[in-house]
Amino acid sequence: MPGIDAPVDLWNRTHPEVRVRVEKVSAVNGEQYAKMHAAIAAGNPPDLGQIEYPVLPAFLLANGLRDLAPPGAARYRDRFAAWQWRQACPGPGVYAIPQAGGPMGLFVRQDLFDRWGVRVPRTWDEYAAAREVRRHGAWIETFAPANGNRFAGLAWQAGARWYTTRGHTWIVHLDDPPTRAVADFWEALVRQRLVKTVPDRRDAWYKDIQTGAIPAWIGASWGDALLAGNAPGTRGKWRAAPLPQGRAGLRGLAQHRPGVPRPADQERLRLPRRPDGLRPHRPRRGPGLLRRPGVQRGLRRRRAHVDTGWRWGPGVDALYQRLGDAFGDALADGGSFRSVLAAVQRQTVEDLRDRGLAAEAGA
Repeated sequence: MPGIDAPVDLWNRTHPEVRVRVEKVSAVNGEQYAKMHAAIAAGNPPDLGQIEYPVLPAFLLANGLRDLAPPGAARYRDRFAAWQWRQACPGPGVYAIPQAGGPMGLFVRQDLFDRWGVRVPRTWDEYAAAREVRRHGAWIETFAPANGNRFAGLAWQAGARWYTTRGHTWIVHLDDPPTRAVADFWEALVRQRLVKTVPDRRDAWYKDIQTGAIPAWIGASWGDALLAGNAPGTRGKWRAAPLPQGRAGLRGLAQHRPGVPRPADQERLRLPRRPDGLRPHRPRRGPGLLRRPGVQRGLRRRRAHVDTGWRWGPGVDALYQRLGDAFGDALADGGSFRSVLAAVQRQTVEDLRDRGLAAEAGA
């Protein structure tokens, strides 16, 4: 969480009897969650932790979260968008407080796109047709095999439902038509050598981002800080555009991540500082990271299109690991991306059953 040190320092100065220590753990490929689960198993969990919606069910299964409803946390429900509250609180208990919707967008090096005469793609068809990028020795993106969060977001956009329930049985639909459409789309880009396949947020990718070898990235709203911190020489050259829309099999919006402003806009959007130097926290309806009134109005309009039927199920962390391994194998041996979906769906059902849960594969 950017800036967490300031409020913790303030707390420690004003509450010396209860000291808080911040421990920052790598967020790449779920490393932070492995450490949290180990701490829970050892009986020494942190008092507070920042986790993502997809992994909350796994922490519930591990009895690793305290129900905040008895102390009265449920009274804040109406301060948040209903679908975001459901993501953080899937049942009657309150086991997490939502922070934001994590809007997803397309970050592009606008200077390079302008120089090359490449139009920022508004649709997935335009995205696939941006071959001019390759003519200049660059790649429009990387298909990062281990980035399960991003693949899930694109499947959500396409209308997928990876988890549903029937009674007390979990139904896993990873190998469904919308997710197949997403897999087919990215497999075609890979086979045509229009995208790289290096992991994002790793050294080789950061180098490509700095040099312009990869002038675009599909990422969440915090991506501007990541790009500024790891490619400082490109600061001010990036623009955040809406995620491409509409294509046969790829319909709708980035459902849980409705859009982002340009990084330059984000730098201008500041809440007044308190005398102690901290900006006040304001629980808000809808995405909480974007504060400019015009941007917020746009997001509220887009929120009407959010597919609120998506839900997370148990074992998403294992599912992501299996997806990453299987996509990596497919890239190495030429296997189809559809075969990845079928295999990981089968493995996910087996994983849930191994945890003592009733589970079936979707039709």
